Amino acid sequence: MLSETKFNILKQISGDFSRDETIWASGYLAGLAGSALTVQPTVTEQNLITENQVKKITLAYGTETGNSKKLATELAGIIKKKGIQVKLADLSQYKPKDLGKEEFFFMIISTQGEGEPPILAKKFYDHIHENEINLNHLKFGVLALGDTSYPLFCKTGEDVDFRFEILGAQRIIPLKKCDIDYEQDAHNWVEHLFDAVNKTSGTAKSNVLTTKTSSSRKTYSGTVSAIINLNDITSEKETYHIEIESEEPVIYKPGDALGVIPVNSRAVVSEIIELTGVDPQKQIETSKITASIDELLTKYLNISFLLKITVAQYAQITGHNIPEVRLSLLDLLRIYPVRSAGEFEQIIPVLTGQAPRLYSISSSLEAHGDTEIHITVAKSQFFIDDKKQSGLCSGFLSEFNEGESLEFYIQEAKHFKLPRPDKDIIMIGPGTGIAPFRSFLWERDATGSEGRNWLFFGDRNFISDFLYQSEILDFMKTGTLTHLDMAFSRDTPEKIYVQDKLKKKANEIFNWLEGGASLYICGAKEPMSKDVEETLLNIIQDHGKCTKEEAGLYLEEMELNGRYAKDVY
Repeated sequence: MLSETKFNILKQISGDFSRDETIWASGYLAGLAGSALTVQPTVTEQNLITENQVKKITLAYGTETGNSKKLATELAGIIKKKGIQVKLADLSQYKPKDLGKEEFFFMIISTQGEGEPPILAKKFYDHIHENEINLNHLKFGVLALGDTSYPLFCKTGEDVDFRFEILGAQRIIPLKKCDIDYEQDAHNWVEHLFDAVNKTSGTAKSNVLTTKTSSSRKTYSGTVSAIINLNDITSEKETYHIEIESEEPVIYKPGDALGVIPVNSRAVVSEIIELTGVDPQKQIETSKITASIDELLTKYLNISFLLKITVAQYAQITGHNIPEVRLSLLDLLRIYPVRSAGEFEQIIPVLTGQAPRLYSISSSLEAHGDTEIHITVAKSQFFIDDKKQSGLCSGFLSEFNEGESLEFYIQEAKHFKLPRPDKDIIMIGPGTGIAPFRSFLWERDATGSEGRNWLFFGDRNFISDFLYQSEILDFMKTGTLTHLDMAFSRDTPEKIYVQDKLKKKANEIFNWLEGGASLYICGAKEPMSKDVEETLLNIIQDHGKCTKEEAGLYLEEMELNGRYAKDVY
């Protein structure tokens, strides 16, 4: 009941109400009555509601072969099921300035080659290393994908993790480094991520779903069916076309690479065993495998060109004062010998695993079938103390005999692949850079692709170094190869390179690019690929009538759209 005072006020207010106003007022009062029945949260409860609001995180990925993207997509789905909003971001398109808007930033990134970032993530990588960004507000964590067969395991992930810390970001979960079997480690990392966000946001804990799938790379067994030196006997080079017959169907696409783990020289291993006096059959446990000393030195460990950190560990074990150098294990033993077989046994576990070598596949599944695969290998040769030496893997492969067995795997290339059959392509591949383009041409020939194909090839001499000469000329005759420009640098008084040929065809090249052509570069990173890219930028600037910066953005846009790709080494 109302008090008399309140009742009189109500009568005074409502006395002049119309019928509609009375109905509205009665409904309003009824609403107030209903809301009064709801218990209002206390101050503590209100704080809890604020703390329990769903947090938003960004999960970014930098990928070369697609593993980081695939994993990021899977983990984002798991995180969303646990009540956290996730923005999935590709580092190839992420704007570094947006880091200022982030609160939680988690990254999955792989490492390529000699500790380098994925090509499409390099712009982001370079930006954070070349600019002083204030990230004091940012909470972060890094999941690094790699392969322990490589010496610089997960280096890109380490670099990014360290750089974020230097820039002031708060690491809320430790850096996690994953080998090729990364699934379980990745799911454990997400659980830690979820816990870390919970501690900050106050959201309820819950177990993370785990859907274990195997990510082990498949190893194939094959037999070397042909090995041919593509250079003339007058050449200073040895470039081998190697054909491998597999025991089972091998699935790959033009642009993919074949991975091989080389075996160390039998003579070198025997000399190491003799110098150290170790029992070659004694079993030694390393971080990856337990095997006899002979097997470890022959098949599993890098003994040819040790990392500086490995040399430093060798010095620590042996007590020698060794400068910061990179030497082979055999040279170390000769110059700084071990005191006993037991001391050498302590050194074996600190040696890094034998790193696989990747070679662009130069055959086509459509043209050559699924049980035959080709690679093109330049034999690396150099002198040490006037003694001629060969590169480990190129020497290993070039010295194969027909009929010998070889194990290999396929490394998928996500960024280096053919466009639609009706699209034009420009291929720039001097030397062994021709390998993937031989695959491209065979594929387009076998499938009857309508797109035009333009090849720029170069080497030292036309007579001795025109790799795959008869095939390329046949492709010209049949029309599969519509344009061919060649540069043989030693055949003219003034050295001519592929970039010089590009300059002469600048107008036509720009027209092709404007018409939607895809452009590829394969071969030596230094100086070829940089010189070629600089020439391309000049062509775009001159013929597109734009600034250097705009030319760079033009090429960058092509790369983001999958129309510009490099496979350089």
